[in-house]
Amino acid sequence: MLWSLAKILIFVVTIAAITLGAGYLMESDGGILLTVAGKEYSLSPLKSVIALCVLMVALWVLLKLFSLLVATLKFINGDETALSRYFDRNRERRGFQALTEGMMALASGEGRAAMDKARKAERLLRRPELTNLITAQAAEITGDKRKAEEVYKRLLQDDTTRFVGVRGLMKQKLNEGNTETALKLAETAFALKPRHVETSDVLLKLQADSADWQGARKTLNAKLKHGTLPRDVHRRRDAVLALSEAKALLAEDATIAEREDFIEANRLSPDLIPAAAMAARSYIAKGKPRFAMRILKKAWEAQPHPDLAAAYAEIDTKESPADRIKRFQALVKSTADHPETKMLMAELNIAAEDFPAARKALGDLWESDPTARSLTILAAIEKGEGAPDDVVKGWLAKAVTAPRGPQWVCENCHNIPGEWEPVCGNCGALDSLSWTAPPESETQSSATVEMLPLIVGTPNTDVADEVFDTSEDTDLAGSDLLESDTLHEVEK
Repeated sequence: MLWSLAKILIFVVTIAAITLGAGYLMESDGGILLTVAGKEYSLSPLKSVIALCVLMVALWVLLKLFSLLVATLKFINGDETALSRYFDRNRERRGFQALTEGMMALASGEGRAAMDKARKAERLLRRPELTNLITAQAAEITGDKRKAEEVYKRLLQDDTTRFVGVRGLMKQKLNEGNTETALKLAETAFALKPRHVETSDVLLKLQADSADWQGARKTLNAKLKHGTLPRDVHRRRDAVLALSEAKALLAEDATIAEREDFIEANRLSPDLIPAAAMAARSYIAKGKPRFAMRILKKAWEAQPHPDLAAAYAEIDTKESPADRIKRFQALVKSTADHPETKMLMAELNIAAEDFPAARKALGDLWESDPTARSLTILAAIEKGEGAPDDVVKGWLAKAVTAPRGPQWVCENCHNIPGEWEPVCGNCGALDSLSWTAPPESETQSSATVEMLPLIVGTPNTDVADEVFDTSEDTDLAGSDLLESDTLHEVEK
C-alpha cells in the first residue's frame, strides 16, 4: 500500500518537474542556430531539448537497424542462424533479466512474484533447468505443495537436475512425516551425490530411526571415505551402531558368532560403557573371565559406571562378600577418589556388614556431593551401626529431595531416558547420550509424595523397596552384587 502511494507520488512529481522545465525553457531567450545547406534554422530552448531527445532515439534505432542489417547480410552469405541469433540475444537478455528478478523475489520471500518471473524467464529462455527450481521453491513459500511436487518431479527428467528434484521430494516427505518414502529418496540422493553432507546426515538419521544398523554403518563408512566425517567421530559412532546391531541380533536369539559385534563395538570404542558391559558378558558366557576383566577395567578407568560394576560382579556370582571386596579392589584402584568408586566400595562393605569400613569408603561424599544414592547409603550405614530411627529417617528425607546424580542425558535436548540408547527417543539425535549430572530442576524424584509415609514413620514396604532398589538407575543395591539384606532392614 505504501509503495503504491510512493509510486503515484513519484509520478506526479516527475510530471510536475517536466512541466515546470518546459515552461522555463519556453520563457527563456536564446536557443540554437543551425545552418544546413545554406539555410539557417533557429531552435528555441524547448525545441532544442526536444530535438536532442529525438536525435538520441533516432541514433538508438539506427544502431538496431544496423545490427539487423549485419545479421541479414550474414544470412544472405550462408549463415543460416544469423537472424535467429540476433533475435535470440534480445530474448535471452530479457529472459535472464526476468530470471534475476525472480531470484531476488525468491530471496525476499515474495513467492507469487517469483513464480511470475520464473514463468516469464521460461517463456523467453526455454531452459527449465534454470526456472523450475525457482518455481518449486516459490510454490513452497506460497504453500502450494502440489505445485512444488509437480515441478520437482519434472526436475527428475534431466540428469543435471535429478539430484535437486530427489532432494526436494525428500524434504517434502520429511515435512509430511512420511519417513519410509523419505528414506528411499534419501538413499537415491546419496547415491547421486555421496559427498553431499546434508543428504548423508538425513540418510544416517533415517536409517538409525528405522533400526537399519547395517545400512547406517555403510553410510557412516561412506562419509569417512568421502571426507565428510572426522575419523575419531566415525570410530565412536561406528561403535554405537555396531552395539545396536548386536543388541538387535541378541533380541532375535542369534548365535554366539553373530553376537561378536559386542566385542567389535568395544574394540572400536573402549570407553562406550554399554558395549564394554555387553562384551564382558559375552566373554563370561564363553567361559573367558580374564578377557571380561580386562575389558571392564579399561572401561572403568575411562568412566566408572554402575553397569560396569554389575558386569564385573557377574564374573563370579558365588564368592563371599569379603572375597568380592578383595576382587573389586583390582577394578577400582586407579579411581579411588571417584564418587562412583566410593559408593561402590561402601555398598560392598555394607553387604559384608562391615559398617565402619563402609563409612570410611564413603568418606565425606554425602557432604561434598550429596545425591539420593550417597545419602541412602549413609542412612543404611547409620542403621547398621545402631543409630536412632530419627537419624535414619532424617537422612532418608534428605535423600528424597537430593539430586539423583549422574544419569544418561542427551547433550542435544537434555532428555533423560531410563537407560542408554543409540538414538535419543526425544530429539532423534544419534550418539548424543552422555553419563553426567543433569540440571537439578530435572532430577527431582517423582516419588517424593509416595515416600512421605516412610519418612514420617508409616510402614510402606513398596516405597522402601523403591528407595533402596536403585539397580535400574545408578547403584547396585538389590542386585546380585550386594547379596545382603542389610539395606532393606532400614524399612523395618
